[in-house]
Amino acid sequence: VISSSLSNPDLTQCFQNTVLVWLPCLYLWLCAPIYFIYLRSHSRGYICMSHLNKAKTTVGFLLWIICWADVFYSFWERTQGSGALAPVYLISPTLLGITMLLATLLIQYERMKGVQSSGVMLNFWLLAVLCATVTFRSKIIQALEQVSLRYTTFYIYYTLLLVALFLSCLSDQMPLFSQSIKDTNPCPEAGASFLSRISFWWITSMMVTGYKRPLEEKDLWSLNPEDCSKKVVPHLVHRWNTECQKVKRSGAKYGSEGLRVVEESEILIVKNHQKTREPSLFWALCLTFGPYYLISCLYKFIQDILMFVGPEILRLLIHFINNSGAPSWQGYFYTALLFICTCLQTLILQKYFHVCFVTGMRLRTAVIGAVYRKALVISSAARRTSTVGEIVNLMSVDAQRFMDLITYLNMIWSAPLQVVLALYFLWQNLGPSVLAGVAVMILMVPVNAVIAMKTKTYQVAQMKSKDNRIKLMNEVLNGIKVLKLYAWELAFKDKVSAIRESELRVLKKTAYLGAVSTFTWVCAPFLVALSTFAVYVLIDENNVLDAQKAFVSLALFNILRFPLNMLPMVISSIVQASVSMKRLRVFLSHEELQEDSVERKAVSGSPYSISIVEGAFSWSRTESPTLRSLNVCIPEGSLVAVVGHVGSGKSSLLSALLGEMEKLEGTVAVKGSVAYVPQQAWIQNATLKDNIVFGQERKESWYLRVVEACALLPDLEVLPAGDSTEIGEKGVNLSGGQKQRVSLARAVYCNCAVYLLDDPLSAVDAHVGKHIFDKVIGPQGLLKDRTRVLVTHGLSYLPQADLILVMVDGKITEMGSYLELMAREGAFAEFLRTYATADQADNNTSKTNTHTRCPLAHSQGVQSSSSMAQRGKEGEVLGKKAKNAEVGKLTEADKANTGQVKLSVFWEYMKAIGLLLSFISLLFFFTHHLASLFSNYWLSLWTDDPVINGTQPNRQMRLGVYGALGLSQGIAVLCYSLSVSIGGILASRYLHQTMLYDVLRSPMSFFERTPSGNLVNRFAKETDTIDSVIPSIIKMFMGSMFNVLGACVIILIATPLVAIIIPPLGLLYFFVQRFYVSSSRQLKRLESVSRSPVYTHFNETLLGTTVIRAFGEQHRFISESDRRVDHNQKAYYPSIVANRWLAIRLEFVGNCIVTFAALFAVMARESLSPGIMGLSISYALQLTASLTWLVRMSSDIETNIVAVEKVKEYSDTEKEAEWRHEPSSLPPGWPTGGDIEIRGLGLRYRADQDLAIRNITVSIQAGEKVGIVGRTGAGKSSLTLGLFRIIEAAEGQIFIDGVDIAKLGLHELRSRITIIPQDPVVFSGSLRMNLDPFDSYSDEEVWRALELAHLKSFVSGLPDKLNHECCEGGENLSLGQRQLLCLARALLRKTKILVLDEATAAVDLETDNLIQSTIRTQFEDCTVLTIAHRLNTIMDYTRVLVLDKGEVAEFDSPSALIANRGIFYKMAKDSGLV
Repeated sequence: VISSSLSNPDLTQCFQNTVLVWLPCLYLWLCAPIYFIYLRSHSRGYICMSHLNKAKTTVGFLLWIICWADVFYSFWERTQGSGALAPVYLISPTLLGITMLLATLLIQYERMKGVQSSGVMLNFWLLAVLCATVTFRSKIIQALEQVSLRYTTFYIYYTLLLVALFLSCLSDQMPLFSQSIKDTNPCPEAGASFLSRISFWWITSMMVTGYKRPLEEKDLWSLNPEDCSKKVVPHLVHRWNTECQKVKRSGAKYGSEGLRVVEESEILIVKNHQKTREPSLFWALCLTFGPYYLISCLYKFIQDILMFVGPEILRLLIHFINNSGAPSWQGYFYTALLFICTCLQTLILQKYFHVCFVTGMRLRTAVIGAVYRKALVISSAARRTSTVGEIVNLMSVDAQRFMDLITYLNMIWSAPLQVVLALYFLWQNLGPSVLAGVAVMILMVPVNAVIAMKTKTYQVAQMKSKDNRIKLMNEVLNGIKVLKLYAWELAFKDKVSAIRESELRVLKKTAYLGAVSTFTWVCAPFLVALSTFAVYVLIDENNVLDAQKAFVSLALFNILRFPLNMLPMVISSIVQASVSMKRLRVFLSHEELQEDSVERKAVSGSPYSISIVEGAFSWSRTESPTLRSLNVCIPEGSLVAVVGHVGSGKSSLLSALLGEMEKLEGTVAVKGSVAYVPQQAWIQNATLKDNIVFGQERKESWYLRVVEACALLPDLEVLPAGDSTEIGEKGVNLSGGQKQRVSLARAVYCNCAVYLLDDPLSAVDAHVGKHIFDKVIGPQGLLKDRTRVLVTHGLSYLPQADLILVMVDGKITEMGSYLELMAREGAFAEFLRTYATADQADNNTSKTNTHTRCPLAHSQGVQSSSSMAQRGKEGEVLGKKAKNAEVGKLTEADKANTGQVKLSVFWEYMKAIGLLLSFISLLFFFTHHLASLFSNYWLSLWTDDPVINGTQPNRQMRLGVYGALGLSQGIAVLCYSLSVSIGGILASRYLHQTMLYDVLRSPMSFFERTPSGNLVNRFAKETDTIDSVIPSIIKMFMGSMFNVLGACVIILIATPLVAIIIPPLGLLYFFVQRFYVSSSRQLKRLESVSRSPVYTHFNETLLGTTVIRAFGEQHRFISESDRRVDHNQKAYYPSIVANRWLAIRLEFVGNCIVTFAALFAVMARESLSPGIMGLSISYALQLTASLTWLVRMSSDIETNIVAVEKVKEYSDTEKEAEWRHEPSSLPPGWPTGGDIEIRGLGLRYRADQDLAIRNITVSIQAGEKVGIVGRTGAGKSSLTLGLFRIIEAAEGQIFIDGVDIAKLGLHELRSRITIIPQDPVVFSGSLRMNLDPFDSYSDEEVWRALELAHLKSFVSGLPDKLNHECCEGGENLSLGQRQLLCLARALLRKTKILVLDEATAAVDLETDNLIQSTIRTQFEDCTVLTIAHRLNTIMDYTRVLVLDKGEVAEFDSPSALIANRGIFYKMAKDSGLV
């Protein structure tokens, strides 16, 4: 085929006229049918005729004409009879002509289907041009001899091909009606040309922006429509539902065989003979994402084949240098071939990764969407099986695992393929001695597998400690106020540190294992080479190790190393993903709520708006019913009150009406839409206005009426930005009463037919409760024509109810109007009589008092989670201020830092490790790489040894030194792995300890400003990064940096000419790297900042599912969740593409270095020994990978070292005063009496605010009982905060027993006075720990305290008694029990001063009486300050302090104050006490 003259090789005429013409034609005819089918199913819209399209078509048409001209010319030649012409002159042009026509038609068809730039056509034109170029060259050589028309047509043909190729590189305009036209900031990918797409050129514009200034939200492009939630999620949900239907159908067949379909729990017991099929999530995922993912398999396959081209060309090059007779064009041809192959390999590999990452991204979107949708319909029984945290994990961790796996998944078939190919080439090279090397590799696999398994078990243990630590941190942060009031910080610091230590012990073990595995992974290639070469040289005298054998084998071993190391990783990754898959499957197959348990379309004729007939309900199918034999019919428009003791099933009744419970028997019908107010208000993190409007349309006048009726106007006065104030997560900056009123306003606003109100008045003051009842719920309220079901403890409202239901133990024992029930002398009448006396005092609300009645923080936008901190009603001042929304922002979002990471951060980290250790590690790194370079250089010297009589004489010596060098390498590796890992652990211990201490030392205001999510994140994510990510990244970074430097040194030694090339390429590399890092870092930050809203929103939804379902707002929440996910992916997508962009450019730099190394070697082949050349090119072949890896690692180091910066930032925030003064100046046993003297006290919440309380001067004698009263926001709680120095006094002093408290350490002060706070906080842990975390009291004392707190019978009834584990937040205790537990804490400490922040909100009247009587008897000789909301509790106190607007209004005995007819008298009158 090749007529090769040495200087001027050429292809024969025959070959040119057949193969070279037919190749492009064959390509197009093969692709056309597949491409045609693809276009038919993937239409993008229609593109109008444009100049570009006209030009393309014209060129195609001209080419067609030229081909026909050729055919006619051939016919004409025949008729001229100038001898018989070869038929090829007819066939080839005809075939070409038809192909050109096909090409022209395809161009038009693409236009109609909206293809803006086509890869199929570009490849066709490229192939045609390449084939024609060969012919063109030989035509020019021949043309010097003869001329004919054929040449003229060919030159025209060639020019037109070049034009066509150029045109197909350009991109056409947008299709009509395409999405992107409507889009404000469309992604340029869709409109990019094919070349720009495969080289990822289209993202350059964003990279340039990112280089000039930090990227922001607005710079991000919209997602491609096929990556959006609304496209991806329904797909998966649909497939999954089909799967479930299939299983149901087969299950139904099985059920209908006369077996009754058994309950889930029973199936577990009675393992049935036939295993029920689980719906397969895997199959659903395959069907959804498989087709697109399959393309990646094709790319991977091509890339695997191309990997082996490098070593083959290396072999040919060494052969060429050894053979001095070979013509030089061969050398240049091989070099060119090497360049083309490496570039092609780069493009294909990056395309493969792109497909993988996009699939991973869609998979994550789909999983999050599916989990979210499921969470809204899951039944409450199923809901209890998994905590909120676990469900959020499904979304964050498990979805992430799938994403990580997808990039590796193809390795399952690709790794074995690579191994087989590598072995085949090695066998050809070295024969059977390869088996020695393979044996070593195979031995390495189980070693690595064992290490991986061990690491896995350690990881599980570490995760467990980490979960415990985070759970504890979470509680500490949520209950931080209580910790500060009780001075318990140190106890909890020790608890956290203990968990942390066990976690670090496991980390240390992992580090040792990691060192061993690094050792095997770095030394494996060396050992393999050593064993192979040793066996090869030793089995036969005549086996000579020459350059070709040695370096081609080394290159192949390097290829082999990758799949063998990947396999264990892939397998463990698959195991992890399968665990995640199982968790997801279980969650997605959970039972859903019965859609039909409540009939919504009650008979329109029936007068009843709610009816239950013979109803029995339970929380889950397996439990006994909670509500039994219910028969209720409620006429339209009536007000129904539901009363009963705590736990009698009042709230469950409402849940049953909402369809939240399992209906076991009977029927329930509810007519019309339903609004629901839960007992614990659910508040979203949005503005106050959004919380009330809740997705309805905004009707201004109605909105104002609602806000007024729900008594929210005074609160709006006080809120910094009125109703545009942002409410923190879970409503932290609202008091309990405000939350409850907002929740009520939401229900009233949506104007439904039926209202289910679960004790909405429990958390508000008496007078507010009365106002709300009259204006909203009562017979004259806004809702007077609606059906209202009101669960209440307030006896004073009962006379106005149309119907009263009395519940006992889940049954309705009596029903009727107030008068009927009183006349009946039943349980109800008795219940009333017991409490009427207590209630006379407080006649409007028996149980309406509580959480704070303070409107939101003080006039400024302090966000205050502590309800105590919300005084200072300087509403008047505020009314005058412009209520701008900025003031209303309170939480500081996690900010995305911009710009480069400072070197000081690296310095901090090195100091945390210890400088000595850092330098030792560096030294070991250096030793290792020096030994590695030298051993390979030694190998090249060995291969250049002269061959005497077919053997190399001193090979034993060569082999020995080679082995020794390898051994020293291994030792260095082991040492640096260990030193880096241990250094990392020392650093993370130090950083975590300092952060924990810094956070606990921060004042309350810090916790109010900083969202707990941010803090938890620091303790979870950032700490995890410092623990496990940073050390390994530092190892890899150092490794790849030394690799690159080493390779450059070797190439320079071999071909000094490369010195001309390396600096410019190095500069280019550096520029590309900086260019990329600035954008990539910012994209990563934007992505992580936009990730937390996804989880926050999900968390919020899980807490409020009942409310969302009751109001029927599921769709709005689903679309909001989708919007947030898309917003997050918007930042993620460019960051994947940026990675591909970078990889292509860097690998191109690497490919250039390889090519130049080869080129200069070919040029200097006279002076080069084959050994040095082999060494230099085998190093160059590895260089590309090392370069890419180096950039990846350096940008990873930058992104991850930010964790150190974030952990350190809390050391610069403000701190509280010292905890203890050494030596203590306190008299022993202080305070002995307990008299308190306050002189001119003034407090403010923030430096820029007005005083919340001012010039308070009061003196209280030892043993006095003083009540503190005042309207909401009068400064009652501020006073106690000042007493505990939660807020430092701005002016004035407080003396206790003559000691100025400002001079004491905080713990000395706080541990000697006691408070019973408003919200009872319980930490997870034993009851004992909750009462006495420092273990400073004996068991007898603890039991005594429990007995006095009326908890003894309850605790002794528990199986573990004092060691009874409380859940997170004390959820396994009722609110009343938690309150009593707080009382027990106070009894146990028994200090001389007790502050009671009236804590009787959640307690029914009996418990309340218990608490009051205990305090009267047990704290007789102590000074008691009570912040009272219910005046009847303090009528027998010695004196009452009345505060108003932060100042003392009155201070005297209750009887004197009533006689004065001042503020106190008015309040007493409101409460019906006078």
